[in-house]
Amino acid sequence: MPATSEQQANAIAAIRTALREADLEHEQPHPEAFLVTLPGRRKLRTLVLLHVGPHSLLVKTFFCRRPDENHAGFYQWLLRKNTDMYGVAFTTDDVGDVYLTGRTALAGVTPDEVDRLLGCVLSYSDDNFNGALERGFASAIRREWEWRTERGESVRNLEAFRHLIGHPAGDAD
Repeated sequence: MPATSEQQANAIAAIRTALREADLEHEQPHPEAFLVTLPGRRKLRTLVLLHVGPHSLLVKTFFCRRPDENHAGFYQWLLRKNTDMYGVAFTTDDVGDVYLTGRTALAGVTPDEVDRLLGCVLSYSDDNFNGALERGFASAIRREWEWRTERGESVRNLEAFRHLIGHPAGDAD
């Protein structure tokens, strides 16, 4: 393995500073890689990989699995989101699972920039999660709602999707 360059060492130090200042839960499984846990509201936890390569910082997180339905509408909606995003974009892998992925030059990696990138990842992941689920998993949400209500189970964590079920807000189930 080649020795870490001065730019890589500076980027690693900037990441450590940003994580310490933000008091974020993280681990460092490799000298050039950090796994950062971001707490959310809609998507309860976002695990972000920060990997310092020879020339750039890779930022990557899993967003959601490939949709069950409405593939064109689902991916089109995500692509439109990309136009207004900073630092990362929605991407897919070979099977259609969705990630937020970005790269930035090592010279631009500062504690403030790491904080900005992590804030963007959290915002894009959390703010778009329910919209993505509505577009790509509506039938599964309906089935889950029905299954839970038939058995008297709580639908509390499905309340954001009540409009997909046809129940006005506040109806008892």
